Amino acid sequence: MNQAQILVIDDDEVIREGLRRVLESRGYAVAVSPSGLLGLERMNQHDFSLVITDLKMPGMGGLEVLRQIRILHPGVPIIMMTGYSTVETAVEAMKNGAIDYIAKPFTPEIISEKVRSALDQKPVLVDDMHRQCELQEIQAFEDFIGGSGEMQRVYRRIMQVAPTDSTVLVTGESGTGKELVARAIHRKSPRRNAPFVAVDCTSLAENLLESELFGHIKGSFTGASQTKTGLFKVADSGTLFLDEIANISLTTQAKLLRVLQERAVLPIGGTQPVSMDIRLVAATNANLPEMVAAGRFREDLFFRLNIIPIELPPLRERKGDLRQLVGHFLNRFAEELGKDMRGLAPDAMALLENYHFPGNVRELENLIERAVVLAEGDLVQRVDLELQVSAEKDGAGLTEAPQTVEELKERKRLLREQAVDTIERAFVLDAMRRNKWNVTRAAEEVGMLRPNFQALLKKQGLSARNRPTGLDA
Repeated sequence: MNQAQILVIDDDEVIREGLRRVLESRGYAVAVSPSGLLGLERMNQHDFSLVITDLKMPGMGGLEVLRQIRILHPGVPIIMMTGYSTVETAVEAMKNGAIDYIAKPFTPEIISEKVRSALDQKPVLVDDMHRQCELQEIQAFEDFIGGSGEMQRVYRRIMQVAPTDSTVLVTGESGTGKELVARAIHRKSPRRNAPFVAVDCTSLAENLLESELFGHIKGSFTGASQTKTGLFKVADSGTLFLDEIANISLTTQAKLLRVLQERAVLPIGGTQPVSMDIRLVAATNANLPEMVAAGRFREDLFFRLNIIPIELPPLRERKGDLRQLVGHFLNRFAEELGKDMRGLAPDAMALLENYHFPGNVRELENLIERAVVLAEGDLVQRVDLELQVSAEKDGAGLTEAPQTVEELKERKRLLREQAVDTIERAFVLDAMRRNKWNVTRAAEEVGMLRPNFQALLKKQGLSARNRPTGLDA
């Protein structure tokens, strides 16, 4: 039996008691209140899983109840009841934090479905996610977020290897955090007070890379106007991190192997090797064994680098960490941008959970930054992510904007858990974009009167002059 605690607020006794009977027959524990003020007092005395409130009530109306609950009890989902079933009412309720709305009169089946959906689709709040994130950061590593089994294995390996001087090879897809691993190894090693030097092996041409790594003597080649100390020597007593090691040439690979074997570096144009004491961490997103088999990477260098392998899992294989990561990034960007963000709407979080993330954690970070910039309220909506997934991965299979008024109405029915203004915004934006921001043509195309279409634009804060950046002219 479902033990969710539900509070019903309505000044109509018939509605209150009718809802109590219906919901109690479904196994819920129900409390009722005849006014918004008394309802808020009940909430301060008891923890409720869901609130159902009428919109039009004497004294404190439903929208004010919504606003107060958002402040005092931000994790509690709210369903708004209204006998004034208009799009404007629904949009206003959603913008003020309602998770759904019900138009009176309604059947027991409708209210039961709405309640079940609301309890399943509770907003994902940044406060909850960030608390989990902070706990995990204390237990594990400063720059890592996530306590999944996959990441726990990475943490254990870092702790095992950090106290040693063994060379480490970090592998994983782009965006999984390979440099974070290298820095964590350095911070937890006896070399923590010496330099950590990171080199991107793809950023320099071969001759410049060798000069950066090994140094050169003044006059050793055109442009060598002074002697340069190589990064191997700069990192002396510390850690040298070579990122994207697979991209160096076979010639440079041979010189790197000699440096690792002899623990000394010969600057370009020099005659005397310079000794050095470093810890080497290398990283790549390539399959080095395949490159060795194809003759594009030296086998002896691979063995020298692969003493301690650490493989980072892609984000799609550690989805248990997704909410903590989202909470971390949302909190960070909200603070940087000076915005008050509570979290993500349920359908926005569902979209992320169904996404493949080819760019991994780095892509997620960029997505959340963009969403915080674009968000118009204190909950990130699905449309703010500007992310499309295929019908195969999107459970609803409804990622395209509706094309007609009839499609819009049907989409609202099918996507009850999605905020009404999110659907409407996609509808009007796509219509305007297809018609090059001509209001008259857009209204005609979707089968609406121009004043009605203009009203939708106005509610979304859109016009031909005030359009979101990045959209087609």
